[in-house]
This record gives sequence, structure tokens and C-alpha cells, in this order.
Amino acid sequence: MSDETPLSIRHPAEVTVGGVVVVQEAFGVTDYIEGVCQRLAEAGWLAVAPHLFHRTGDPLLDHTDFDAVRPHVSALTAEDIATDVGAALDYIDGAGFPPYAAGIVGFCMGGSVALATAARLQLGAAVTFYGGGVSAGRFGYPPLIELAPELRSPWLGLFGDRDPSIPVDDVEALAAAAADAAVPTEVVRYPDAGHGFHRDGSAAYHAESAADAWHRTLDWFARYLTTGAAEAL
Repeated sequence: MSDETPLSIRHPAEVTVGGVVVVQEAFGVTDYIEGVCQRLAEAGWLAVAPHLFHRTGDPLLDHTDFDAVRPHVSALTAEDIATDVGAALDYIDGAGFPPYAAGIVGFCMGGSVALATAARLQLGAAVTFYGGGVSAGRFGYPPLIELAPELRSPWLGLFGDRDPSIPVDDVEALAAAAADAAVPTEVVRYPDAGHGFHRDGSAAYHAESAADAWHRTLDWFARYLTTGAAEAL
């Protein structure tokens, strides 16, 4: 098996305004994640999704089969994730968008990766959809609440109040911690949404919350990736 990180890539049909790394859920780079990449490309962003499970076979897993998911998630390390995200950023850099002009968005475990990456690197902007590990670290990361004050990239967090895996108190604590960062941050809570509310085609999908969150995501990238705000920090 090659050590090279497989990438799913979508190029805009016309003008490219920037590049965004798309970080998968715990189910692999599924049709849903490929669809997110396509939607970003349609909005003008070069979208690149690294396949984080390539070391364990790069499976596509059912979002209800957690027994199948666990071995792949457990095998991930912060170091390997950094390598894979780095491969996506290298591709974006090769297209003319260096890290300060690139963004990252992640879903579920990918949301945790997005915040951790935004604390490690000076990116143009970062967005987290319902990333766990807020009060207890994952993959070798410290808890997100400890990383949040160290954010180096403008960061938006999107969470559902009905998410049993991420209590509202944790979300509020994360928002307070992120407010101490030296970059713009914002946390939005959706009272009627649970975990995975943006994943269309699943029982978790909540259309109204998903539409608002997507609009906010595109606005966040437009505001910070196309203004050079991070470069000036």
C-alpha cells in the first residue's frame, strides 16, 4: 500500500477564488463528503478531501455501523492526520493558494481535525461542524477547549443542541475558550438539530439548520479567505 495520501478533488468550472480542505466524517470519504466538495467547487472553491483511512484500507462505511467504524477511527493519530491534511494543503498550494489563503472545513471527527489544524497552522479560515473531543482529547490532540485559545485561523463552530455526544455546556465552554483567541471566532448553536445534521440523505439531516450552516460556512470563507485577513495577523 502506498504511503501517499489519496485525495478527492473538485475544481471550479470557472474562476477559482481559493482552496478548501474538506475533512471527512468517521465513515470515510463518502458520497456525502464528495458532494460537499462538489458544492464548494460550484461556489468557486478548489475542494480537496484527504482520505484519512487510507492506512486501514480506505473503506466507505455505513453511518449506522459503529462496530465497523471504530477500528479505523482508533487507528488514527494526530501525526498521520497532519500528514494527510498537509497533502491536501500542498495540492492547494500548488494551485496558487498558500496556507494563509487556504481554508479547512470538517464534519464530525473532521470537525475536531479542522479546529486542531486551525490552532496548529495559520490558515485563511476554518469551520467545524459538530466536532467532538471538546472536553476530552481525541487522536492524540488535547481537548478542543484547550486548543481553542491558541487558534491561529479565523474559526466558526456549528453545533446542534440535540447532539447527545456534545453537550450544550461543552459547546458554550468551547465558545468561551475560542473567544480568547487572537483571531475572529464564532459559535452557532441549532436548537432543533442533532449530530450529523448537515448529512443529507440520513436520518440525522435537519434541512433548515443545514441550509443556514452552509450559508454561514460560505460567508465565513468569503469573508476571511478572499480578504487576506489571516495574512495580516
